[in-house]
Amino acid sequence: MSEMEKKRHSLAHILAEAVKELYPQATLGMGPATENGFYYDFDNITIREEDLSRIEEKMREIIEKGVKFEKKIVTKEEARKLFSNEPYKLELIKEIESNEVSVYKSGKFTDLCEGPHIKNSKEIDPESFKLDRTAGAYFKGSENNPMLQRIYGLAFSSKKELQEFIEKREEAERRDHRKIGKDLGLFMFDEEVGQGLPLYLPKGAMLRHLLMEFAMDTYLQNGYEIVSTPHIAREDLWERSGHLKFYKDDMYGPLSVDEKNYRLKPMNCPFHVKMYNSATRSYRELPIRWAEMGTVYRYEKSGELHGLTRPRAFTQDDAHIICQKDQLKEEILGALRITDYIYNALGMKDLIFKLSVRDPDNPDNYFGKDDDWKEAENSLKEALSSFSSSGYELDEGGAAFYAPKIDIDAIDAMGRKWQLSTIQIDFNLPYRFEMSYIDKEGKEKTPFMIHRALLGSIERFLGVYIEHTKGKFPAWLSPEQAWIIPVSEKSNDYAAEIHEKLRKNRIRTVLKKEGETLSKTIRNGEMQKIPFLLVVGEKEKEEGSVSVRYHGNDEGMVSLENFIERLKKETMIKGL
Repeated sequence: MSEMEKKRHSLAHILAEAVKELYPQATLGMGPATENGFYYDFDNITIREEDLSRIEEKMREIIEKGVKFEKKIVTKEEARKLFSNEPYKLELIKEIESNEVSVYKSGKFTDLCEGPHIKNSKEIDPESFKLDRTAGAYFKGSENNPMLQRIYGLAFSSKKELQEFIEKREEAERRDHRKIGKDLGLFMFDEEVGQGLPLYLPKGAMLRHLLMEFAMDTYLQNGYEIVSTPHIAREDLWERSGHLKFYKDDMYGPLSVDEKNYRLKPMNCPFHVKMYNSATRSYRELPIRWAEMGTVYRYEKSGELHGLTRPRAFTQDDAHIICQKDQLKEEILGALRITDYIYNALGMKDLIFKLSVRDPDNPDNYFGKDDDWKEAENSLKEALSSFSSSGYELDEGGAAFYAPKIDIDAIDAMGRKWQLSTIQIDFNLPYRFEMSYIDKEGKEKTPFMIHRALLGSIERFLGVYIEHTKGKFPAWLSPEQAWIIPVSEKSNDYAAEIHEKLRKNRIRTVLKKEGETLSKTIRNGEMQKIPFLLVVGEKEKEEGSVSVRYHGNDEGMVSLENFIERLKKETMIKGL
């Protein structure tokens, strides 16, 4: 345990001592360290948010006393006596198999605890922590147990680090894609429709369409072909693919059709395999690259749902590459190049590459031939080495039982890592579905199969991207690229003329004639993060121009032709 973890763990004990001093009737649950602080659970008290500052002050008093943390080993019987008035501690003692129990004493407070802790409370900067919030929590996390009140705290090495974390978290809250999505009218959820099932409003649907169109156009330009598959399939397919055996808990229940059971698809792969197997394949056809924007359905627990980043229905920019052994490296390299191009175009240029391979000490735990695994892992390593000058992270033992893979993390504007893209080799489906091709010598061979989803889930990517951009999308990806705002009713005809010209040039434009004041309409446009606000009046009409405001900056008058060329150029080069 790091020194910081020890301090956070010790602060949990200090919190419990402070609460017991202020609220003697409180009974104790548990209190560990967390990633950014600590918490402790209590019963028989009601703590409001406004009470937290009082508890904080009591904690600082305890810290200033220089309380020592002392470990003691006692028997179970002694422990039961120590905690005779603490029912939750007695429950925990029952579960300890050994007859020896570890307790920690700090000042007047004693707790059931394995440790470790700091030696003295003076090691804690009293300004480096803050009680954050309260919440309900079941004892030991089980719904069958009583609900306790949890007090969360934040803790860092210094007041400066604490403040930086709080500011970063506040910025994250401002960037929350669920809030921005609502403010900009992009998407919604509805309880009657069902949890985790996003509904895209017109602007959100346009954003989604533009993203998928860009991705698919990129794939087509790189030798992919489009395929399309249904949303359901008979259970027999999922039995054969192994999904019903290994993935059943994440699938929705059966649908009865003509006395046969069907399932909503959790993945697109088996459909692509069936299409491949529909004809005898020659080595001359390989590599085959089939891409699909395929919507899949996976059961996520309600507590794990989180807007677009964790829904139950989502669309993958899914593709499968079926190739020969000697084509593996180049196909993987091609997928890496496309990934880099797409993320650069979207303004997310920093990528982290992670390679997951077999545990070298336990090769028998993995499905497939040893030679195929070596070939696949070497191809992935060679492709990454030649592509990424900054190297890659190697995770030995991180491969799925059926294949090695590359995961790609994108870094957003706040420096957060998001695992979005995957390039994975699969030995399982070619074996289960007896995939084959005829080689140069006329012999039947099993092809290699690569799964790759470069944006991953379109929903998850959009959630991340909305937070990355704060809803301020590049002009080529904005659902509404320009608002035309007449200065007065006299300019309505000229504004309508401009609107029509822009539409003919495939520029997504909105004509604003609601009768609101000019300043209010401009303010609304900026709040809606419209890239271009075009103000037109008599002067602009005389000169055949528009006055341009670009994301809040007044750029003055430009000719309508020059503006159209500018926006068409931005759209054509996708921001690169």
